[in-house]
Order: sequence, then structure tokens, then C-alpha cells
Amino acid sequence: MNSDIIPLWGWILFYALVLLMLAIDLKSFDRRGQKTHAATDGEAGAHEVSIREALQMTVVWIAVSLVFCAGIYFFYPIDPHQKALEFLSGYLIEKSLSVDNLFVFLMLFSFFGVERKYQHEVLFWGIIGALVLRSIFIFLGAAVVTRFEWVLAIFGVFLLYSGAKMFTHNEEAQPDPSRNIFVRIFRRFFPVTNEMHGGKFFVREITSSPSLARGGWKGAFTPLFVALIVIETSDIAFAVDSIPAVFSVTQDPFIVLTSNIFAILGLRALYFALAAIAKYFAYLKYGLGIVLIFVGIKLLLHCHLPYVPHIEIRTGLSLLIIFGTITLSILASVVRTRSQSNSESF
Repeated sequence: MNSDIIPLWGWILFYALVLLMLAIDLKSFDRRGQKTHAATDGEAGAHEVSIREALQMTVVWIAVSLVFCAGIYFFYPIDPHQKALEFLSGYLIEKSLSVDNLFVFLMLFSFFGVERKYQHEVLFWGIIGALVLRSIFIFLGAAVVTRFEWVLAIFGVFLLYSGAKMFTHNEEAQPDPSRNIFVRIFRRFFPVTNEMHGGKFFVREITSSPSLARGGWKGAFTPLFVALIVIETSDIAFAVDSIPAVFSVTQDPFIVLTSNIFAILGLRALYFALAAIAKYFAYLKYGLGIVLIFVGIKLLLHCHLPYVPHIEIRTGLSLLIIFGTITLSILASVVRTRSQSNSESF
């Protein structure tokens, strides 16, 4: 669990790579938006991401992550083959949990009435915030686990609870962002417009109130910015599940951080790829529940607890179980959807 395995320049290089990839991703969106604007009368830089574009970007992000994994396999200073497996396992766990989180984003955008062509802007800044917050969480978590290894047992119990909760989650219950405590605090201290203003987070509005700014103008945030706040605060809740799950695979902070960040880097593209086919993932939550329970048990067996046998589950076996569980849950979902479609056609 020594963070000195990777020198400071290695961490700086990694974050520079992340920022470069995000800049390229944003530039590609802007270029598509400009082409769309040239062909239509739509707003420049804002266009609806097609499923084909989203799938292409998803493949690119996965390919970049696998190239990084190969770099770990060949160049990591200590036990590179094992570290590559740990990266791949952590990446798969985080990516799988992200799929379930994306469905929550879908409902949030529907609640706020955010048009599809503006959703990528919210998701981009949401990912930026997630990178910062998760980096802080992971560094703090690694420091705590290094000093107090028994904290892993708490992570394990929490993962068991989270996994069991997946089986009792009510899909009909829609989230109410207006009850989000951060949204309520924000609305109390800052003005928010009642309607969208395209892709803007902040606008200047005319008002007749003499108590406001000179010239009858005041600044106000838009519901799009409120949606961004909900996305950011929701990601904090998601991180509480996913980060302990990755710690069940490895306690190397560099592997935990990089696998987590590479998984969420492609979140925006994955969202648009899955938004149109969400109905095909009816059983995914059960697969994720099994994965969380498995990694929770793995953490508890790793800790030296009284009356609990100490068993080390090999990373290769963990990867196989996680991948197999997610794959089977998706296949079962597809089979169920097709059988329902066939029964409705008769």
C-alpha cells in the first residue's frame, strides 16, 4: 500500500494525460456541434449525440484504458503482471457500477427537462468534478487503510449492505432532485431561473425590482446548473460504493485511482450509448448486487478477523467471477426483453 511505488512525476504525467484526453474529447464534441450548426439553424456547439457516435467514443475510451493496462503490464515497477490484473478488475467493477448510475442520470435529466443536445455539457463538467472528488477520496482512503487496515472490514460490511440493497431497490421510485439538500441550500442563497436558457448555466435577467443590481439586471443560475449540482452530489453517493469495491481488489493507491478514473472518463460516451437501450438491462442491478456482495466477502476474508478464516482470493479468479456475473446478467436481460417482445407480438 506504499504510494511511493510511483514517483511524483508519474502522478503528474497521469493527470496531464487525463486532461489531454478530456480536451480532445471536448474538442471533438465542439467540432460535431459546429458541423451541426452549419447544416441547421441549431445552436452552435450543441447537437444531439447519436448512438453511433456514442458507441464509437465508448470503443475509443475502452481502447485507451486497455492500452494503459498494457503499459502497467510491461512497465510497472513492482509485480507488473499482478498489477495489470488488479487494474483490469478495478476498471471492470467501476465500469459496471457506472452503468447502473447512468440510469439515474437519465431520470435526472428527464426530471429537469434537459434536452439531449445539452446533456453532454452537464456530463462533461460532472466528470471534471468527479475526477477531483474521487482523487481526494482515494488518497484519503489509501492513507486511512495504510494506517488502519481494519477499515477494510468496514468497507466489506458496507459492500454487503449495498449489494443486498440492489435486490430490494424499487425501480418505480423516481428520484426527486428538488429534495436534494445541496439543491435546497443553493436555491436558498442564489437566484435560479424557472426555465432553461439553451446550454447556459448562468444568465443575466431583466428585472423591475429596484433593490437589485443597477440597470435592472441581475445574474441568475439556470436549471441546467442545478442539474449539474445534482449530478455531482449523486456521484459522491456512487463513489461510496465503487471506491471500497476497488479497494477489495487492490490497496495500491495508483491502481485504485487510475482504474477508477479511466472507468469514469468514458462515462459521457457510455451514457449516450446506453440511454437508448436502457430497457435491455432489467437484470443488471441483480448482477451488480452479486458483484458487490462478492467483493464485500473478499474484503472480509482478506482481513484478519476473529472467527473469520483468512482466505486470499486470487485476482484472476476475482476478475473471472466479476466479468462472468455481469455478462450473464446482461444476457439474461436481453433474453427477457426478447421474450416479452415476442409475447406482445402475438
